Amino acid sequence: MGLEHNRGETATDNLIDRNPEILGGTPVFAGTRVPVRVLLEHLEAGDRLDDFLNDFPSVSREHAVAVLESAVAELVGNAH
Repeated sequence: MGLEHNRGETATDNLIDRNPEILGGTPVFAGTRVPVRVLLEHLEAGDRLDDFLNDFPSVSREHAVAVLESAVAELVGNAH
């Protein structure tokens, strides 16, 4: 399963939506209007995941962790 879910696809565990009607197609956490980029910016600035979650309560810890884990899996794959 990929990270992104485009409108019209059916999947029960969507992580990211990219919909032109939501923030002009910016990738957001599925079911929210929170751009995934904001999580990465928080982490890059040295913020803890809890700081991000406090700022964006519509994103669950499980959802944020799943997005990060999926990103790592797609970027690194099974590289050893």
